[in-house]
This record gives sequence, C-alpha cells and structure tokens, in this order.
Amino acid sequence: MITFTLGILTLLSGYFFYSRFIEKNFGIEHKRPTPAFELADGNDYVILGTKKNALIQLLNIAGTGPIFGPIMGALYGPVAFIWIIFGNIFAGAVHDFMLGMISLRNEGAHLPELAGRYLGTIMKHVVNAFAALLLLLVGTVFVTSPANLLANLTPGWLGAGILTLGIFGYYILSTLLPIDKLIGKIYPYFGALLIFSTFAIFFSMIMRGEAIPNLTLSTVRNMHPSGVSLFPGIFFTISCGAMSGFHATQTPIISRTLDSESDARFVFYGMMTLEGIIAMIWAAAAMALYDAPALSSVIAEGTAALAVEQVARHYLGAVGGTLAILGVIVLPITSGDTAFRSLRMIIADYLNISQKQIAKRLMITIPIFMISIVLTFMDFNILWRYFNWANQATAAIALLVSTRYLFLKGKNYMVTLAPASFMLYAVTVYILNEQIGFNLSYNVSLAVGLLITLMLLGLFWQSGIRQKNQMDTRHVLLNDHLPIHELRAIRENA
Repeated sequence: MITFTLGILTLLSGYFFYSRFIEKNFGIEHKRPTPAFELADGNDYVILGTKKNALIQLLNIAGTGPIFGPIMGALYGPVAFIWIIFGNIFAGAVHDFMLGMISLRNEGAHLPELAGRYLGTIMKHVVNAFAALLLLLVGTVFVTSPANLLANLTPGWLGAGILTLGIFGYYILSTLLPIDKLIGKIYPYFGALLIFSTFAIFFSMIMRGEAIPNLTLSTVRNMHPSGVSLFPGIFFTISCGAMSGFHATQTPIISRTLDSESDARFVFYGMMTLEGIIAMIWAAAAMALYDAPALSSVIAEGTAALAVEQVARHYLGAVGGTLAILGVIVLPITSGDTAFRSLRMIIADYLNISQKQIAKRLMITIPIFMISIVLTFMDFNILWRYFNWANQATAAIALLVSTRYLFLKGKNYMVTLAPASFMLYAVTVYILNEQIGFNLSYNVSLAVGLLITLMLLGLFWQSGIRQKNQMDTRHVLLNDHLPIHELRAIRENA
C-alpha cells in the first residue's frame, strides 16, 4: 500500500509542479483567441466550457487502455507502477499537453499536418498513413470489445452481433454530428460513471486494507509468469495510463473547442494525470486480488475483460460491480467514436475537403466504416498487436514533432527529446523482435535497434538545424503566438 499511495501522490505532484514548468517552457498566451473563436463552423470548431472539454478529453484518450493495460501489466509485478508513474509525468502528460498546444497554435491541425509543417512533407504522408491505420484499428477494436462486455450483461437474444451493429450506429452519428450535439451532451454523464466506479474501487481497497504489493529490493524485478521481457514489453502492455500515441490523434479535437490557452494545462496535462491515477487503481486492484500466475490464468481463460469483471464484483458486489463494468464499457465506446471522428477530420484535412456540409462528411465517413466492418472479421489478437506497435510509434513521432517545435522556438527541447528517444528505441526493438515484425533474436534486436535509433535521431537533428538556418524571424512557425488572421497573412506573403 505504501508504494501505491506514494505513487498517487507523485502523480498529483507531477501535475501541480512539473506541468507548470512544461507550461512555462511552452509559453502560453492567455489572451490569444483560440481556433474555436476565430474558425467557428458549428461542427468541429465549437466553443465548449472547461469542464466539458476536460471530460471529453479524458474519455477520448482513455479507451480500455488505463484499465485493461494495467491489469495485464500487473503480471510484471509492482515494477509496473514505475512506468505508470514516471512515464505519465515525464512522457505521456507532456506528450498530450505539447500536441494539444501545438495543434491549437496551428488552427487545430492534426498530427499528420503538424508533422508536415515541422518535419517535412515526406513525414506528413508517412504520419498520415500511421494515423489512419491507428485510428482504424482503434475504432474497430473499440466496437468489438465493448460489444462483448455488454453481451455478458444483457439478455441472451441481445447478442454481441446486434450490440456491434448498435455501437456502429452510434459511431456513425458521433462522427457526423456537430461535436456539441451528441458527444458534448452525453460525455459528462459517461465521465461521471467512469470516475465514480473507479474511485469506488479505490475506497473499497482502502476500507478492506488490501495488501497491495510494495516495491522492495526483492520485487523490483520482472515477475511475468510467461517470462515476457520487461523491455520493451511493459511499455506496450501499459500505454494509455503512461503514454499513448492514440492521444496525439485525440487532443486536436479539443484544441478546436478550447476557449482559452489558460485551460490547456488542466485539460491536456491534467486529464492524463487523472488517467494515470485510474491506471494505478486498476493495477493495484489486480495485484491485490491475484498473484501473477492466477492473474495469467484468468486472462488466458477470458482475456483481461474477465479479470475486470472479477475485480469489479469482488470490490463492489453485484450491483456496484455491474456499474463499474458499465464504467469500463464506456471507455472504449467514448474512444471509438472520437477515433472515427478524428479519422474523418484527418482525411478531410489531408485532401482539403471542407466539412461544413454533411454531404462532404458522409463522403469520407461511409468508406471509413465499410473498411472497419471488414476489419471486425479479423483476429482480435492480431489487430491488437499491430495496434500496440502503431500506437507507440505514433507517440514517438508526436514527441519528435514537439521537440522540433521547441528547438525552432529556442525553448528547452530535452523535455520531449528524452522520452522521444527512449520510445523510438522501444518501438524499433519491438518491431525487430516480434513475430509481427522481423522476428530477430532479443539480443540482436537490442543491438540493431540501438544503431537504427541513433541513425534516425542523427537525421532528425541534422534536418532540424537545416530547417532552423533557413528561417527568418518572420517565419510563420516562429510566430505561432500571433492571432490566426495575422499568421494567415504571413503565409500569403511568404
């Protein structure tokens, strides 16, 4: 319990102190009009209040990640707490804040467009393909996983097939309708359910005096019963609670609805902190209820969903456990809907298709869902493994975009370069070692991965110096603090 308690306090300290340093390093403009004001279109660019933006952001980025991931991460033992705590503070929350703010300063642009502006045209096309793949996989997986969870709570005639169709129907509406008409109205209720159910489990553990394993000299090791490597395994098993590239596809949605840059620290960094706390609670609950072999057997029997159900009912009883499970079901649904919405917006931006008219939104939305329906017939485990890699590769790219932004502006760029370098190495080793990649031996993957990572970082550094040397003081990327209409005038005169 000591490690768990200190971990929660450390996460909160990260928000109250380190986030202020990150905010100051970026340099927010309290009075600068946001895209929600200057580009209001009644659909994607809509002013929403701070609390509503925060809840939408939390549910957008959460998915099943901060619950399923930590439960599976509990197989590694208490060492999983280290990645959740420090990964969240120094990588994940920084990632979310930086991408949210850079998007806000670039008219709510999504990651592919930002990669094009800061890393070059080739990277725009590469990242666009990455983002499209990632969002398609997320949207598809987050149709089938909540449908299967719901099927366990509903009458037999209402099977997973019918529930899948119902979820698809909701996703289509949430992709097409203005953000304040559906998502903006129901998310506060979903958010309340999630927060209530998670903290109910937290207080139940406290009242029961559960024996949550502590980090000691004997437990700071890999306890995974299958011997899965700690590096890079744990960094892909636990993503959303610590760092996730999926978040880079979601924060631009809120950068188009934020009414002040002053809210960014709370909405972007703060909600990632809260997600880390949620991850800590579920990881602790799983460690307290099972030892690693028992948890492994439960997951093997019914995936992490069965462990979620058993944990919820153990701590909250039949009624409370059912509410907690509903709170878990909310997570993938509220990430799946915005995954498809974000994909529509990314494709629209890439092809320069205005989204004011519903006919043009349909032109993009219909093909997206046709492809997703086909993907539902694929093996879930294969989809998830590819998602894991694409997800963390996207996080590395997003952090490199953030690093380039800070470098060009003459700010402290080590705050993003350090986690970017680490995650770049992790995703390289992963794809070299895994069967879905090159299936090389572990030691060879470590060595070759290091060489590839250093080479990529060298190319990144050289291109950054070249880009900075080609800029004058009036370049649009150096003056993003100006109002949008002034930035557009600079682009026109460039």
